[in-house]
Order: sequence, then C-alpha cells, then structure tokens
Amino acid sequence: MSSGEGSSQPSSKKSRQPKYSRFTQQELPACKPILTPGLVVTTFILVGVIFIPIGLLSLSASERVVEIVDRYDEDCIPSDQEKTAFIQSDKTNKTCVRSLTVPKKMQHPVYIYYQLDNFYQNHRRYVKSRSDKQLRNPENEDLTSPCEPEARIDNKPIVPCGLVAWSLFNDTYGFSVRGMNLSVNKKDIAWDSDKNYKFGSKVYPKNFQQGSLIGGGKLDEKIPLSEQEDLLVWMRTAALPSFRKLYGRIEQDLEANEKITVVIQNNYNAYAFGGKKKLVLSTTTWIGGKNNFLGLGYITIGGLCLFNATTFIVMYLIKPRPCGDPSYLSWNRNPPGN
Repeated sequence: MSSGEGSSQPSSKKSRQPKYSRFTQQELPACKPILTPGLVVTTFILVGVIFIPIGLLSLSASERVVEIVDRYDEDCIPSDQEKTAFIQSDKTNKTCVRSLTVPKKMQHPVYIYYQLDNFYQNHRRYVKSRSDKQLRNPENEDLTSPCEPEARIDNKPIVPCGLVAWSLFNDTYGFSVRGMNLSVNKKDIAWDSDKNYKFGSKVYPKNFQQGSLIGGGKLDEKIPLSEQEDLLVWMRTAALPSFRKLYGRIEQDLEANEKITVVIQNNYNAYAFGGKKKLVLSTTTWIGGKNNFLGLGYITIGGLCLFNATTFIVMYLIKPRPCGDPSYLSWNRNPPGN
C-alpha cells in the first residue's frame, strides 16, 4: 500500500476535546467586586449599624426573663449521712421541701427545668448505647446488641435498652402557693419529630426496672414510648456537660414576692459522679430563655466592625494610597541600597 493510500484513511482515534460551552470554557458572567476603601468602610459601617441594635434588643429581651435557680442536691441530704449510700437506700425518706421566692411577676407559662452539671451525655460510649430500631418498631425489640451493658435481663430484652434510657432522670417536683397546689402540665414538652417518628406508638416498655447505675426511673408499661415525654426529653442527649431539660409548665401567673413551696423527691444519684442538681423556673420572651451571650455577640461583632471602619478612614486620610498603583507591587519596588 502506498503512502498516499494510507494517509487518505480516516483516523481511528477520537478527539478528547470537550464540547464547547460557556461553562467548560469559564466564560459565564461573574461578579468581580473591587474592594475599594469606600466599599470596605461602607460594608463595615453597615454591619455595625445593623448588629449593634439587634444585640441591644436581644440583651433587653434577655433581661426581661424572670428566672429562679435553686441547687438542692446538697441540702436534700442529711448532714450525718453518706450521700451515695443515702440515695441508693430504699428505706430512707427522700422527700425534701424547699421554699422559693418569686423576685418579679412571672407571667404564664412558667417553664420548669431540671439542670445537671458534670454529666457527660456526649460521651461516645454513652451516646451509642441505644437501639433506635428498637424504639421505632415493636418487631425489633430483640435488637439490643448496641445497648450493652443494659441490654437484657434474664435473657429477655429491655425496652428501651441502653445506658441513655437506663439513666433516666427520676427526681419529681410538686409546687404549691399559699397552700394551693400548682398543676404541672407535662404535655408537649418533647419534640414532635421524636413523638411522631423516632419513638413508635406501638412500642411499650418491657423489663425496664429500677437501675443500679445512675437513675432509677420507671416507665409505665401500659403507655407507649411515644407518649412518655419525660423519656423522650431525656433521650435527646445534651452536647455539653452542664445542661437543662424541660420538666413541665405552670399555666398560671406567679406574683412578685410570693413564696413557692416545692416538694422534691430526691431520687437521682448524681452524687456518684460528683454532679450537681438544680431546679429552674423561668419565663420566656421572643428570644427564648435567659441568654446574654447572643446579645453580647452581636454587640461585639458590630463594635469591631465600627472600629475597623474608623481605623480604615483614619489611615486613608493620613496616608492615602491610590488604587491599582503598580509601583506597590513587590517586584516593582527598588531593592535597598539602589
């Protein structure tokens, strides 16, 4: 075959050149702002002007929250008793009566929280000690392998199993004012997603007895898990070692200087790990509970932006620098000594 015939045959290799488009060739329109001094200063001033009023409003809302915090774990143990032995004994009377004074009028609803300190619900082994499949479907009650060491009793599955459920908080609180009992509403204290999806309406507690680790809470075996909201609140583990969880709501106003009598059943063994227990009564505003951090954060960021804007203005006035001057590039500067 001659060279001419060979050159006339089409090439068998396919081209790897991509199909042309504005996207592959990076020809799409784009915004390329030039950070001029005026734009930078204006941006800083705008952020400061917006953030500082938001911070002040947040602080004002937080200051309007009325909050009562009472630590009771030490005062509810007789001074002549060893704490852990007292709380673990079934023969001791663990009833404790506390008196709280309302500092300002508390408009309903008044939220009741229990607070635990030095309790690491975020520990890896603790968080993993649960069976979400078991909590959703009654057919999965034997899926207890992730729940060790609280998985089975007498070779029967514990429902709900695992350390998270087994350490359920079980202190109880009763409230009265001027000799009249205050009812505590414990409906809708858990997340709707937990009640409707994470915990099954046909899953009932089984073999869930008094624990020997931390808690000692019991569950009603005639009520499905999705309706036992104390458990649902507890099972949503906290990210920090000091946390509050919702216990219920008081649906009536509390007047200033009123004396609230609280009857506490001090059952929860926080003494074994050096924990602290607190009872919290709190109102809310549009920002939620008492929290100064958010307001201080907004004010701090806004103040820094205004400070930066002022600094840039002063620098620009004292020593202005023309934009786009190539003489300021490092390779255009004369070396020392020339």
